[in-house]
Amino acid sequence: MSSFSSSSVSVRELPLFPLPELVLFPGRPLPLHIFEYRYRIMMNTVLETDKRFGVLMWDPDSEEAAKVGCCAEILQCQRLPDDRMNVMTMGQQRFRVLEYVREKPYRVGLVEWIEDEPPQKDLKDIAQDVEKLLRDVVHLYGKLSGQEMDLPDDLPELPRELSYWVGHTLNGVHQEQQNLLELQDTGARLERELEILTSTRNHLAARTVLKDTFAGDES
Repeated sequence: MSSFSSSSVSVRELPLFPLPELVLFPGRPLPLHIFEYRYRIMMNTVLETDKRFGVLMWDPDSEEAAKVGCCAEILQCQRLPDDRMNVMTMGQQRFRVLEYVREKPYRVGLVEWIEDEPPQKDLKDIAQDVEKLLRDVVHLYGKLSGQEMDLPDDLPELPRELSYWVGHTLNGVHQEQQNLLELQDTGARLERELEILTSTRNHLAARTVLKDTFAGDES
């Protein structure tokens, strides 16, 4: 995963791409199909510069974009007829929007990069607890669906990167994902993920017991 060096300018203008109910995390892939005219213009401009743009979660109810997002870097681009394109991007550094400097043809914001604060304690134990719960959840999902499921071999080992990976996988709870993205404390992010995964595991375990009970009654 490429990243910004510590010598990078901390404030810059960044083209912004609001996406409904989608939260991008650092180190996670995001494939996109670009078809709107304004975003075709944006992608062509981005491809001619540093291949980076900002992804912000768009709330269709409030019709507002989140203030904190994640920079995406274009890794691959496939051009299609009518100047449409498929792009594969990877989440890079997080940012906070300070102000919008342009709205048309696409939104551009003045942003500052944000990082997690240095941890005040060793996070190895809580990271291991999160990984164990994650494996339990995946196992129970597999049991309920009747499919063999397992975690990938390249699951991040470092606490911060693991916290981003877990946040990315929490599909269907977009505001919770956004809250996790905005945290600047790796330990706090892992603790919240521990709570979410514990609740999910308990719910799935109860469903598994019910499934096994009814299966036993039918046999």
